[in-house]
Amino acid sequence: MKCDVFFDLLAREASAAEFEAPLLEARVAGADPRVLAELETTKAAALRVRSLLEHRARREAELAALFDTASDLAGLHGLDAVLEAIVRRARRLLGADVSYMTLSDDERGDTCMRVTDGSVSAAFRALRIPLGAGLAGLVAQTGTPYSTPDYFADERFNHRTYIDAAVQEEDLVAILGVPMRLGPRVIGVLFAANRSARPFVPEEVALLASLAAHAAIAIDNARLLDETRAALEELSAANELIKARSAAVERAAHAHDRMTTLAVRGGGVQDVAEVIIDVLGGALLVLDAEGRRLAAVGDLGDLGEPDDATVTEAARASRSLGRAVQRGRLWIASLAAGAEVLGTLILRAPAAGELSGSDQRILERGALVTALLLLFRRSVAEAEGRVRGELLDDLLSGRVTDLDALRARARLIGFDLGAPYVLVVVRHDADRPRATFWATSYASAAGGLFAIRSDEIVLLLPGLDPGAVARRAAKDCGTALGTTATAGAAGPVDTAADVAAAHREAGRCADALRALGRAGHGAGAAELGFVGLLLGDGRDVTGFLTSALGPVLDYDERRGTKLIQTLEIYFEVGGSLARAAERLHVHVNTVTQRLDRVGRLLGERWQDPERTLEIQLALRLHRLTVTADR
Repeated sequence: MKCDVFFDLLAREASAAEFEAPLLEARVAGADPRVLAELETTKAAALRVRSLLEHRARREAELAALFDTASDLAGLHGLDAVLEAIVRRARRLLGADVSYMTLSDDERGDTCMRVTDGSVSAAFRALRIPLGAGLAGLVAQTGTPYSTPDYFADERFNHRTYIDAAVQEEDLVAILGVPMRLGPRVIGVLFAANRSARPFVPEEVALLASLAAHAAIAIDNARLLDETRAALEELSAANELIKARSAAVERAAHAHDRMTTLAVRGGGVQDVAEVIIDVLGGALLVLDAEGRRLAAVGDLGDLGEPDDATVTEAARASRSLGRAVQRGRLWIASLAAGAEVLGTLILRAPAAGELSGSDQRILERGALVTALLLLFRRSVAEAEGRVRGELLDDLLSGRVTDLDALRARARLIGFDLGAPYVLVVVRHDADRPRATFWATSYASAAGGLFAIRSDEIVLLLPGLDPGAVARRAAKDCGTALGTTATAGAAGPVDTAADVAAAHREAGRCADALRALGRAGHGAGAAELGFVGLLLGDGRDVTGFLTSALGPVLDYDERRGTKLIQTLEIYFEVGGSLARAAERLHVHVNTVTQRLDRVGRLLGERWQDPERTLEIQLALRLHRLTVTADR
């Protein structure tokens, strides 16, 4: 019955003071000493049981708290979040005023304050503590837990003024520190501290040490996770870079394939420029060595014709560096073969004007292919020019004996000897290489032949109108060579045997133009009137008479009038109406009327000096022709 009382007290978790009540009641009731002794023994046993139960309950609570802590830490990923959770849980488990953590810095050989909970001092939160200094340095150095009920009175620690000042500012007195270990290495120290003096019991030390062990693992896991995440991010970035570079290489290779395929299939500079812009975007301008435009692609609105000085300087830099150079939004690459400059490629890049390294390589490959095309085109033109020149030289020599062989050579360059051609002689004062280059290009473009003879260019070009062909040749040659070019033409000719004669006539026509003060112009022999009659080998008298007097001759023949006779006498008497009327035995008014009729037939300007000279020559040829017919 007496034991039941204590069982009831244990069952309802009574306080230790309540266990004295049964013994006091027995004493008051005058119980036997043996009964009192038995009660005393039973009470002591009950208190021991109570203490054991209380210890186990506390231990269970601590274990539950550690289990919860481990679960919470396992769910955290970032290192900072893990550290904050550890320090916060330490403060709660030990009921401390402040908890904090320092981490070892292997590079600097000390330990630094990393996370605090409950701290109010900025100086305390910024502490760096050398190994062996203060309580924190001692725990970090030895890897052994240390606690003190009164830090400032404890002589076991190497007190440093700045450390003590920070601890004093935080108003800490009792401090417990336990190491956080990973194998043999101490990675940090976990602390619980109070602002009043009190000892830390072994159970608290063990509890904080258990938490520190969990914390060390959690910290290591968080670090590994951060490192893994960083490694994955680096791998991902590297993978993206590899993908981007692979795509850039594939893009550059594809562009290069397209450009080389164009070159192999006979594409031109314009085709290559279009490929470059299709790949890079923007606008492109290709200039030859003289600064003339060879190709243009894209919207050139704000590109236009770039400043010559800028282009010249950038092209020189490009040749020196062997790569494209940037000038504002323009990228400029020189087109060169060794020391020879072939031209310049100018790109206005899209967006902000920047090109990636691979895009620069594409532009440089485009410049290289363009230079190769220009070299190839020039080589072909030179080779074809030699063939065309040799063929025309043979025709001009007049010593052609094997016409079949000549026609076979002509067919190889697409020239039809049986078609009508005009022979043009261009007089100029440009140097021979420039004249040769122009003649080669001009003849090839027109589908004709050319030959170079001292100060003249000889062209055999398709056409039926010598004058029109000559004027076009004179203008184009003068513009291209920057000099005065005079062109005389003869023809059309459609047989090999006529070429030499046409050459002589065209040459005389060009000389006549110069003699007449018409240098820089072009004309056919027939367009020079009586001068052409004198110069031409054919001497087409009938054609000249028809041109000069045809309407008057026709009028006389139809009407039976004497307009031709009146003209002859009018010129013979020096243009005197009266003397002409006397010679004709008619009235002066009749002469005037006849001359008015002539004016209507030949045109108002028939009495201009140049025209009257032609008319008088035609009248004399007419008289000779009539006399010969009789």
